[in-house]
Amino acid sequence: MKEVESTHARRNPALTHLFGSFLRMGITAFGGPAMIAYIRKMAVGRKQWLDDESFRDGVALCQTIPGATAMQMAAYVGLKARGVRGAAASYIGFGLPAFLLMLALSFAYARTHELPAVISVFSGLQAVIVAVVANATLTFGTTSLKNWKRMLIALAAAGLFGLMVNPVFIILLAALLGMLLNGRQPAGRSPSHSGTIGHTTIPLLLFFLFSAAGFALLFFSRKELFHLAVLMSRIDLIAFGGGFASIPIMFHEIVEIRSWMTGPTFLNGIILGQFTPGPIVITATFVGYMVNGIPGAMIATIAMFLPSFLMLVGIAPWFDRVRTSPWFVRVISGILCSFVGLLLTVTVRFGLQVHWDWPHVALAAATFVALVCKLDILWVVLAGTTISVFVF
Repeated sequence: MKEVESTHARRNPALTHLFGSFLRMGITAFGGPAMIAYIRKMAVGRKQWLDDESFRDGVALCQTIPGATAMQMAAYVGLKARGVRGAAASYIGFGLPAFLLMLALSFAYARTHELPAVISVFSGLQAVIVAVVANATLTFGTTSLKNWKRMLIALAAAGLFGLMVNPVFIILLAALLGMLLNGRQPAGRSPSHSGTIGHTTIPLLLFFLFSAAGFALLFFSRKELFHLAVLMSRIDLIAFGGGFASIPIMFHEIVEIRSWMTGPTFLNGIILGQFTPGPIVITATFVGYMVNGIPGAMIATIAMFLPSFLMLVGIAPWFDRVRTSPWFVRVISGILCSFVGLLLTVTVRFGLQVHWDWPHVALAAATFVALVCKLDILWVVLAGTTISVFVF
């Protein structure tokens, strides 16, 4: 009897337990997608909230839909354990430490960024960020561009992004090219057991209604916050390829289209994001704070994470059927190729924001080599900070 109760407690953890477990993990969630291994160790190994096969299905889902992969996996584990409420508890718990720290760093940056010492440090770290994006381009390129057809899609996307064509149009075009050019690509995987996910329709509708009410309230009370929320939501919905995909789109929309801040300031926001746990897309908090203070930071963060969360909750019960379609696999491959082109374009754009001299070139080159050698990005950024203090 006790053994049955123990199994039931493992499979049905309290919402507070889910929140607390992911909150503790979120405090040290450096490394982005690398955190998935630690989530698996906790959820499958220690807590036994789901089995390994279900966890692998979750990874496949979270890599397919938009959003920060590690954040989405936290929500998926909660969804499997306790339904939509569990997904929300895990999602918020995992992301809360990054939001609070980024908010504090944004507050400090707004008051100190004109000091000479701070300017020097960020000047050096901007070269580091160019190397980080260049390494991401190489990494995604080697895994996504398996043949000349995919390279063609990536180059076409890079050219269109360079011409500042609407990102939604580029992604739709890449999806179409993926269907047309990847005709011999293997079909989707066969369905597999993915565990049981409870009914999500009613909770999902409630989330939609509350979200719509929130947007309506902003529209009638604070138009500037409404436009910020719509923009961040739109960026999240088209950011296929993980949280890193949001950054170049955000740069395009905020710096180049709307001129809400300068390119170097945006790069500084990414730098601050490297000092926080959690996904790099937490840069949204910095953008929101610089545009509209604490209310802007809160709205931008919620809007950046809410759409992909709702998508996860809505798609999870049906994903095992959808992913078996060869058309679906081809569409996703095309979208991921466009993401490589996007990263290539933004590497160039970020590079144009840096005042290059020999120290900047040397620091960027050393950073790139360190990342290629698989050194942890947190230590790379800390080393870059130390060098910047003494060199720049």
